[in-house]
Amino acid sequence: MKCPNCKDKDLVPVMTQQGVEVDFCPQCEGIWLDKNEIYLFTRAPTYLKTKIEEAVQSKKDSTRLSPVLSRTMVELPILGGEINIDYCPESEGFWLDKDEINKLPAIKTRLRIDKGIFRDSKTGLPKTLLALPNLSLRSAMVLLGLYALLSLFLIIFVELGKISASTALTAGLIVAALQFMLGPFLMDLSLRMLYKMSWVKPEDLPQHLRIFISKICQDEGINFPRMGIILDGAPNAFTYGHHPNNARVVITRGLLDLLNKEETEAVVAHEMGHVLHWDMLIMTLAQLVPLILYYVYRTLIRMKSRGKDKSAPMRILIAIFAYVLYIISEFIVLWFSRLREYFADRFSGKVTGNPNALASALVKIGYGLAGDDSGKGGMNYKERQDTLNSVGPMGIFDSKCASILAVSGYSGPRSMGGEVNKDKLRDVAKWDLWNPWAAYYELQSTHPLIAKRLKFLSNQSRVLGKDPYIEFNQRRPESYWDDFFLDLSVKALPFIIFVSAIALLIAKKEIFYLWLGSFVFGFAYLINTVFSYPDSDFVVMNIKNLLSKIKVSAVRPVPCRIKGKIIGRGVPGLIFSEDFVMQDETGVIFLDYRQPLVIFNFLFGLLRAARYINQDAEVIGWYRRSPVPYIEIKKLMIAGKESTCLTYNTKLIFSMALIILGFVMAISIVK
Repeated sequence: MKCPNCKDKDLVPVMTQQGVEVDFCPQCEGIWLDKNEIYLFTRAPTYLKTKIEEAVQSKKDSTRLSPVLSRTMVELPILGGEINIDYCPESEGFWLDKDEINKLPAIKTRLRIDKGIFRDSKTGLPKTLLALPNLSLRSAMVLLGLYALLSLFLIIFVELGKISASTALTAGLIVAALQFMLGPFLMDLSLRMLYKMSWVKPEDLPQHLRIFISKICQDEGINFPRMGIILDGAPNAFTYGHHPNNARVVITRGLLDLLNKEETEAVVAHEMGHVLHWDMLIMTLAQLVPLILYYVYRTLIRMKSRGKDKSAPMRILIAIFAYVLYIISEFIVLWFSRLREYFADRFSGKVTGNPNALASALVKIGYGLAGDDSGKGGMNYKERQDTLNSVGPMGIFDSKCASILAVSGYSGPRSMGGEVNKDKLRDVAKWDLWNPWAAYYELQSTHPLIAKRLKFLSNQSRVLGKDPYIEFNQRRPESYWDDFFLDLSVKALPFIIFVSAIALLIAKKEIFYLWLGSFVFGFAYLINTVFSYPDSDFVVMNIKNLLSKIKVSAVRPVPCRIKGKIIGRGVPGLIFSEDFVMQDETGVIFLDYRQPLVIFNFLFGLLRAARYINQDAEVIGWYRRSPVPYIEIKKLMIAGKESTCLTYNTKLIFSMALIILGFVMAISIVK
């Protein structure tokens, strides 16, 4: 894009202190803001939007050309002409000359551009595969370490707990055997009862997918896996079973709709990688260690004895020790799971010969980014219908599928089926690469962050002689740790106050401290609620705007208003899932329906959620990341009907009630 002011100078994407990427002219230092981006820089977006709408009524002709459309823009006099900014009515973007943005109403902080990017030189990229540890050796070491940890605990348990070794060993073996033997069958049962899922024969799969899976099975000498399809528009895939020859691979209808043929094959190849690496068995064995430790912990905590319980102190001590080891082993298992995901990704890239296909699929599924389906990579509407008809005889898709697919797979010139906009992707991935919350959540996740997986897949493409899927700018324009620690402090404040109040009550043994603690806890909870639920300026945005925001977390949201179409449930196919997946013209995002009591979530999902599927909707809520991008619903409006989530209101009432009750009772005791 060319600078509207300098005309022949290219605009360069740069980061700002607000954690938003803008297009910047290094020569005149003006900036271009895409549609709705201007509202990410002000504390009062609704007020600014009103002033802009007023200025549109007094617009003047401008000689500058829009960098997006190369058409003449108009000039808007903001605040009675104190500042004049250029506006493109067609793209709804703004051009602001040097320092003009700092004159807008209620700007959060002075805009600072990261100019260091112009000083950086491009470094060479590795031309060999990024090293992964030896899978067999690492698997053996992890399993040996986990079971050594478990054995040590059982020995201590036997010695201090005064129970027989056979009792401890039998308990562990029973839990392990039941988990391994019954797990797949219980999963089969739950899929049949709770999900709209059907098992399909190989010949009822799309032809290209059947041929692809058959070739992998033939080359690797395993049986064709049992295939299931969940009737839901949200994309997902998973595998389970005992061993490679009785594996089940389950995909959703949304996966077939959302991805093109190469991407679908790449995702299935990833799942086949789990099958061939025996991940089902190995991860079951690894997960048994924390499962047994937790089982022992719960058993000891609940155990009661008649009369004076002299063993209670020792029993509680062992229970605490078991719980600590459970936490340690759980983090080890999570790390082990993330490692195996990299190997499954690499297997997919190897058998498809196209790691970029899996990378593209991960972006569409994990980030919900829309692609341009006008190129060669996408399937057109007719091809999508033919693909569906191949499984039609099994009753997997009914007559309404075509309209559903038109939503999730083909929505006009821009859809989810084709190439992803790489600039858009770089914006979204910066959260994974730069925000400390990303690392915090990854520690608790079974899967690596998507940006990290893309890095390995792009490296594999380069080694195979293909252009890498994407190259990320690793330069971080600022430290985001200050925001992280503020978020963490706000999140932890009520818990810290609660623990402190209990400790003070136990130490002083006076009822006054109970009510004082109630007052302080209520105040801390109120701070947490107000910080986490800003209840104003729900400005209309699109999913692209939201996904590019870096300074956002589960604690620090962005109030927003989104219009789009509901294409599926949050948990694909689950008959009582209360959450949704929404698509607009720029992407797909998860909607979190959350009421104060879980029973209301369940009833909404079971009785009402189905009628929202495939409907145009407007959502008012709070955009968060943890690390999956999602919007916590405040209001959901469809066809003139409105559903309201009362979590925010309930938290406000609860905190105020604690403050008032604690204050009144504490004062009465003092008097």
